[in-house]
Amino acid sequence: MVEVDDCSYNYPMPAATVAAPKGCTSFKLRQLTRRVSQHYDRIVAGCGLKTTQYSLLSHIERLGPIRPGDLAAAMAMDASTLTRNLQLLVAQGWAEIGPGADGRSRLVAATAPGRAKRAEAQREWKRAQVALNERLGAERVAALHSLLDDCLATLSDTEPESHDA
Repeated sequence: MVEVDDCSYNYPMPAATVAAPKGCTSFKLRQLTRRVSQHYDRIVAGCGLKTTQYSLLSHIERLGPIRPGDLAAAMAMDASTLTRNLQLLVAQGWAEIGPGADGRSRLVAATAPGRAKRAEAQREWKRAQVALNERLGAERVAALHSLLDDCLATLSDTEPESHDA
């Protein structure tokens, strides 16, 4: 048998190739988000809240009293979605909307029953978090968080607006 030297070592080696993404990134992210949300909702539902309501109530408690517009901005949520979700918390007596500093502004705050409900939901949320971390593995979850943080930072207010002609 004769060995042939193709001299490939004389040429620069191409950089390691990364597999091209397959499929729609938006669809894959939505699939993952739905599955994760379903997992949390199944567990948090035990206290009578959806995870979206728990998140909103947590933000209200942490930031409130707060103007609805500022709350929507803090949660990266549009005003109509905030209003719709907030109405459910107000109807249950877990949040209240009162007058602001002037006659035109309003402030959102958590009520005492709302703070109690949030504490109850937080225990259930923690169970959901631990269960998900155990199922996926702490290393994978840490890598996911890092990747998500990087992507969010990259996409944060830097994406050029598209102008359809």
